[in-house]
Amino acid sequence: MAGARCRATGQGERVKTLVVLLAVAFALESHASDRVVSAGGAITETIYALGAQDALVAVDTSSIYPEQAAALPKVGYSRALSAEGILSMKPSLVLVNADSGPTEALSQVEKIGVKVVRLPNEHTVEAAENRIRAVGSEVGKTEEADKLISVLREDLKVASESAGKPETAPKVLFIYTRGGGLMNVSGKNTAADAMIALAGARNAVTDYEGYKPLTAEAAVAAAPDVILVTSKGLESAGGVDELLKQPGLALTPAGKARRVVALDDLYLLGFGPRLGKAALELSQKLRASPGLAQQ
Repeated sequence: MAGARCRATGQGERVKTLVVLLAVAFALESHASDRVVSAGGAITETIYALGAQDALVAVDTSSIYPEQAAALPKVGYSRALSAEGILSMKPSLVLVNADSGPTEALSQVEKIGVKVVRLPNEHTVEAAENRIRAVGSEVGKTEEADKLISVLREDLKVASESAGKPETAPKVLFIYTRGGGLMNVSGKNTAADAMIALAGARNAVTDYEGYKPLTAEAAVAAAPDVILVTSKGLESAGGVDELLKQPGLALTPAGKARRVVALDDLYLLGFGPRLGKAALELSQKLRASPGLAQQ
């Protein structure tokens, strides 16, 4: 009898679970198929650029552009999502970066019957174009996606043509800072490194990959013509004067001439639909810096 009761209890729990899952699935089906959750700043920006923003019901915390996106409900950070948070928005489509997660949370969302699409987020032109194309396909804006890619390519072409000779390209030191004395310098294979190349400039640091803390010796050895930072980074550092007080920077060619260029974080490093414009603007600003020869 006890065994029978246990089996009955187990079956009852499974039935309850099934009922809950069916209820959630029914609730999802009852909503329009254009309820989109976007977990990735560049993804969200692309949705707006394609004119599909009316379908957005929630975004992640990195979705700060345009301003309208920042006002939408949040489902957490792209790499720390929760199934409950996403499902509470009753989405029919969830667009995430390839490295979004945790995997278990996204798997739970898929098990409920919600479509989850993982999009490329490498720091390359190809990945940026593929993301635009994929988002366009998912939200029914394929023609708009093709046009957006064409504009991106044209801007990159102009940036390349205006770059001048490689041997005379400015050397750029990118510093990632968030205040509190934290200063990290970009080496190879970073978003900043890729953007510097797209702008027709040279990364001043090529002897390591990723980021390393700023040191006076390394800054002087790099001898950058220009120091590149994000707008928020420069603000957190206290402005140009305070930034140049960091180890070794005042002794570099860039520091002596106060050649510091700052661009919006997502614009500069996001590799979103504004990639071409960002590369072109960066190229122009690097060469417009006082004291640099115009090529």
